Amino acid sequence: MTAGAPGLSARRAAILGAVQGPAELLPVSSSAHLALVPWFAGWDFEGLDAEARKSFDVALHAGTAAALLIGQRRVIAAELRAFDGRRAAVVALSFVPPAIAGYRLERQIEGRLGGPRSIAAGLLAGAAGMVAADTRPQERGPGDAGPADGLALGVAQAAALIPGVSRNGATLTAARFRRFTREHANLLSRTVALPVIIGATALKGIRLRRRGVSSELRRAIAAGVATSFASTLASQRLISLVERDRALWPYAAYRLGLATAVVARMRRR
Repeated sequence: MTAGAPGLSARRAAILGAVQGPAELLPVSSSAHLALVPWFAGWDFEGLDAEARKSFDVALHAGTAAALLIGQRRVIAAELRAFDGRRAAVVALSFVPPAIAGYRLERQIEGRLGGPRSIAAGLLAGAAGMVAADTRPQERGPGDAGPADGLALGVAQAAALIPGVSRNGATLTAARFRRFTREHANLLSRTVALPVIIGATALKGIRLRRRGVSSELRRAIAAGVATSFASTLASQRLISLVERDRALWPYAAYRLGLATAVVARMRRR
């Protein structure tokens, strides 16, 4: 069986790739935006099977990850120089919950969630969590993360498999609940995200290779990855907006507004 891309032209893929970059760097759920932009625009994606759509989304995340490796190379190099057994435990424990949840529950999540209603619920739940977590004191910084923190970040990443929750938002929320400063919470969020993105990309790549990919889907993926990479590189300064000592409520307010727009459109249909 060959995975095709009905309704997903290279032009539309490029638009979604352009959205992916900034949406991934802010705690507003890139997965929600990748689903809602076509929905609001009225694109016909009915013929695009769930596996091909999810693989396309993961490919966009791979483009983002590649851009982050380049744009944040100095920060990453500094983290690698300080890498030790404790940091390795944090990263490993942050990877295990989403890996298990993704392997066992991914198809159920793809089949039952991902529609506008569940995305709106995820946006609202994530917003509430961010506001509550950001009331916690900023007491912990570089070098303070331990295994328990890694597990908390891993559970957050597993929860972020639900569309609308946001991996960035969930891990920021978990880190702030654990009393990390906003700057270090952001660094932890990006650090633990890369292994999960790489793992998901490898898994989807293997599955697509087994199924076969149509030339149309290949063109769409190439266009999407290219613009995702470019938009992420161009949006690097957005990271500093979250890292600065600023409250998370503006992002929660944006999520609330987006969820409200989704509900309003659903009622009009």
